[in-house]
Amino acid sequence: MRKDPGTGKRPPGGRRRSARWCAGLLLAPVSAVLVCRACGTDGITPVPQLLAFLPWLLVPAAVALLLAAGARWVVGCAWGLLTVAAVGLFLRPYGAAPPSAPGPVRAQLRILTANLEFGGATQELLRALRREKPDLVSVQECAPEVCAVALDGAEVRAAYPYRRIVGGGGRAEGSAILSRFPLEPDGEVRGTLAMPRAVVRVAGVALRFQVAHPMPPVPGQVALWRTELGRLRAVTAGRDAAETVIAGDFNATQDHAAFRALLDTGVRDSAALVGRARTPTWPALTAPPLGAQIDHVLVGAAVEPRAARFLDLAGTDHRALVVDAVLHD
Repeated sequence: MRKDPGTGKRPPGGRRRSARWCAGLLLAPVSAVLVCRACGTDGITPVPQLLAFLPWLLVPAAVALLLAAGARWVVGCAWGLLTVAAVGLFLRPYGAAPPSAPGPVRAQLRILTANLEFGGATQELLRALRREKPDLVSVQECAPEVCAVALDGAEVRAAYPYRRIVGGGGRAEGSAILSRFPLEPDGEVRGTLAMPRAVVRVAGVALRFQVAHPMPPVPGQVALWRTELGRLRAVTAGRDAAETVIAGDFNATQDHAAFRALLDTGVRDSAALVGRARTPTWPALTAPPLGAQIDHVLVGAAVEPRAARFLDLAGTDHRALVVDAVLHD
């Protein structure tokens, strides 16, 4: 860029061209992600990774809009305004419609889900169980030498006489179901990480309780992530979803098409139903100010969430989620 020989500074026209280029470079990738979101596809890397943080795309979009306005770039201003508006449109909760005319209340339920990060937060989980006293618990990354041993201890057995602990290979593979109510193993969703399921008998109602833990959409594994989320969807779509709870680390947000396809089977996101949509659960180091909500409790029409709380557990990169709900006929 040529400079004014008298001042050594770039002329106004040069600064405007630079601002336009910067605005365009910011808006182009944001627009690509938004087009994929609008078209109902998760695309390829880096789109799935960026979709997890879609609300934060407002920042580069707003900066680009300011640059375009300062450069008096009419096309850029229109582009920036459209981008900001599109992000705002997608911020609305998805899958938060309440069921129509639920039946009488049969029981109250407290559900907890926690990813322990290789079992590192096992002791924190035990403290949370004592404090929160959940009725149903979904545990992910239950390392066999740490978590599985602790959950088989006398204290946990006394509080949760019914349990299912599966997976024993790597530290991230194990998962567990703890219940105060009688349960029967009901198979599992095939995946790299254990995703067991049980039928839990609550006040005469057979409630299907499924642990969710598909692989994350890291580069090179997006297809595997999509496949494993699709298997969770297939299980729910193949049965009546009314008396279903799917709890765990989905490695997906409402901005991922693969996750919305699961919601479209009839299950609903508890946090969204009680006004806590998009409350970040990962990474715990920056949540809640900055992060993504990838830990969820999805419920069928027979389960009505009343409140949702997020717990910080030392030793894991996830926040735990506690949902208070009632079970209807």
